[in-house]
Amino acid sequence: MTWLAETLLRRRRLTSPSLLRTLRAPDSPGPASRWWKGTGVAVARGRKAGAGAPPDPAEGLLALEADLLRLGYLLSAPLRRRLGELDGAGLAEAGRALLEALAAEYGGHVDHVPLFRSFPAGVPADTFEFYVRRVFALLLQEPEQPCVLCGQVRTVHPVSPCAHLVCRVCWDGADFSACPICHRRVDLDDPFLRPADDPVAEAVAKNARQAGLPDRMVLLRLCEDPAETARELLQELLDRQTPARAEDRAAIEALLGDFWPRSADWLPERIPVRETRSLVLATALSRDAHGARELLERHTDTATDVLRLLYALMGGDPGMRAPLPRRTCLPRPVRRALLDRMARMPVPRVVEDLHRYPEAWKRMAEGLHPFEHHRRHPDVALAFAVLRGTRLDTGTPLAGALLARAAAHPGVVRFDGVRLHPLTFAGRVEAALRDGDHAGALDLLMTRPGELVRRIVHLSRHIPADRLAAAVAEVAPEVSPGVLISALGQLRTPPGGSRVFLPRGGTARIWTEPDTRPPVPAEAVTAVSSVLIAEMLRRAAALPAVERAVLDEELTDLLAPVAERSASSSLVRLPRGSVRPLPSGGRIRLFLHWAQPADHRVDLDLSVALFDERWEFTGLCDYTNLVLGDDAAVHSGDLTSAPEPLGASEFVDLDVTAMRAIGGRYAVPVVFSYNDVPFDRLVRGFAGFMETPPGELFDPLAVRQRFDLAGPAKILVPLVADLWSRTMRWADLNLSTDGGFNDLDEHHEQLARLGSALEDVFGLGDRVTLWEVACWHAAARAAAVTVRHRDGTVGHYRRGPDETAAAFAARLTARTLPDHTWTTREGAGLALPDRGTDAAGQRTPREASFAAVIDDDLDVAEGAQVYALHPGRLDPAGIRALDAPGLVDLLSPATDPVPAA
Repeated sequence: MTWLAETLLRRRRLTSPSLLRTLRAPDSPGPASRWWKGTGVAVARGRKAGAGAPPDPAEGLLALEADLLRLGYLLSAPLRRRLGELDGAGLAEAGRALLEALAAEYGGHVDHVPLFRSFPAGVPADTFEFYVRRVFALLLQEPEQPCVLCGQVRTVHPVSPCAHLVCRVCWDGADFSACPICHRRVDLDDPFLRPADDPVAEAVAKNARQAGLPDRMVLLRLCEDPAETARELLQELLDRQTPARAEDRAAIEALLGDFWPRSADWLPERIPVRETRSLVLATALSRDAHGARELLERHTDTATDVLRLLYALMGGDPGMRAPLPRRTCLPRPVRRALLDRMARMPVPRVVEDLHRYPEAWKRMAEGLHPFEHHRRHPDVALAFAVLRGTRLDTGTPLAGALLARAAAHPGVVRFDGVRLHPLTFAGRVEAALRDGDHAGALDLLMTRPGELVRRIVHLSRHIPADRLAAAVAEVAPEVSPGVLISALGQLRTPPGGSRVFLPRGGTARIWTEPDTRPPVPAEAVTAVSSVLIAEMLRRAAALPAVERAVLDEELTDLLAPVAERSASSSLVRLPRGSVRPLPSGGRIRLFLHWAQPADHRVDLDLSVALFDERWEFTGLCDYTNLVLGDDAAVHSGDLTSAPEPLGASEFVDLDVTAMRAIGGRYAVPVVFSYNDVPFDRLVRGFAGFMETPPGELFDPLAVRQRFDLAGPAKILVPLVADLWSRTMRWADLNLSTDGGFNDLDEHHEQLARLGSALEDVFGLGDRVTLWEVACWHAAARAAAVTVRHRDGTVGHYRRGPDETAAAFAARLTARTLPDHTWTTREGAGLALPDRGTDAAGQRTPREASFAAVIDDDLDVAEGAQVYALHPGRLDPAGIRALDAPGLVDLLSPATDPVPAA
């Protein structure tokens, strides 16, 4: 392709490696794919159905526009002209790639074929009777014998490849898409499978049903310079102050690798996030180990940075949350480069960093061979001798050399006559806290600002409020905004209720426990919170001033992101704990799709657990109970395998009113890996929910959220729905598992604890929201602030001449009575300031404006900084579009933070 849809690229919604590689070779065709199986089936091919003639470009372009329009996308005039210059074959290839990518955003790029193809109509009302019929057929049916269920002769035949004996009369091959006995997919050419309907007639009916246009439209623009667009995208990703999600890590690797060595010149002087640095360095070292030494020197300053890099080089997780990767042999130039870099680091930090991840370093030492180079790098060998507990009473030349180096560092290690032992910073801090020397611990922690802020809650119970506030004020300018925001939320959230822990294991697995900690003194909460907020306002005031800011009151439902590294890639990027309304329709359809690798069967299950207001279990809808209540929840059937190319899809329809009628308040959807295969083994896997489309099984326009199944997790809880308030709290968390056969019967008690804890932590706690972050920006940067309220009115706030930024921010955050109120948004004049004119009548640029809103129904000035949860119609080429981490990253410190592992 010679073009790319720049709008989606800039929003980083289409960041899969295959799509980004279309930038690398702009004259090559895009990813091979089929047309989106949506509207205009015959016309979209630019020819009559069944014809073999090449597609007509004019008809094909019209059909492409029609399909894009029904997906919610418009072609800009330059992009349409460029597409019109392609011949029939080129247009078909470009159209396939574009439609495939856009449909994939919603999950519409695959065929969704559930077990019961007529779902929800064809689902058996009695799951137990259905199960008994399957067991009878499995145990009693014999080949070349009458059917044990209906007695018909010559109707029983085996299906391929499972070879179960299936009666063609008892089991309808037009409705079942898999073996009725074991529910595994059967060969697509097996005689048991029969077409359900005429595809042409179904396409015509589909077109008629989709005659309406979507509410939201996105303009696709022509990307004239793919390399420059890729450079800008890479720069944005590398400038992030928070660890990258999996989708962003894949984008970084693709952009660097596919544009190498040109991309080496795009790297900034400093990359804030250490995990991101390791991805960059792994790409550079794998291509030019000698030439990457300068990059290695610039972007590693701790031994843990080197460990992250080793993980990345071996194909593991640079965040070191997943199990250790399989150790691979490193090329000699890479080993020498890494040992040389560690040798130039301070010995106390190397010894301490090695003990942060001892098991990982012991394994990596097998590939680095530090003792073989002890003469060239004696300090590195010393650190590994301390880590390994190497005996040094042997009298060997190695032991003598290491003891000599240990004598040069008495404050770092001690020798007990046999082995060396570390004296680490963390050990000194813990010893001081254990001995009650909290003032000494505070003095130590002030040399590590990030560590001090992370321990604020503990220190606030033992250090006088004024002393602690002064210490925090001194170190806060060097701490990242995510750490400050997290500490602020923890500090002002009173104890009681539950605590939720997200360990740094292979996934974001959680556990909960009652919060029995003593309360934080009120004076400490007030003093330290004021310091933290003052620091955020100081950073916001250092940003360019704006004429007016526009805020959306619904941002109070969205939490500020502080730890997004394990978050799932999703259509709508919601920070954990955030609340959003459920779809407004009477029914909600959950969906799940996956495809298994060729060498392994994967059985995923989409399930829903129902609880009352006390979190007592009231019912379930899964493979053991296909219909809950009077169609309150209906399951599409349990598929137990997902071979390519079809994969497998499962659906659950939820009737909110009916579930409330049977005593349910909380509905918790879950994706289980029944046979304990982690999600990262899947060829593809995603899930989500939509408003139930009338007469449609899967309609991309009805999708409200889609998220990927990735990582080593085996149980995913995406959200908790409150049926009383018709809202859902975004969870995106994994439950732990100790074996196969994962289902609701085993885990519903754990789900109840999780759901209750989430409501305690996020619903009752005083966490920092995106509303508060936006108010910091607005109060420090704008004299006038417009607020869109939930009830449709618009309020106007103006900062007083003697009003401080802190007082103005407090007024905005508390949503006090505005200075003026309009009853409609139009009356408020929500268009942000555009350009003015000078005396000669020439248009002159004004200061960029700022907005943080939910929806895209907003006119903004060119160059405005805008966060929008649903950015749809906003033109990313004319504004600086921000996502939630980007909004927080604007408050990053002006100076580099103190290095920390």
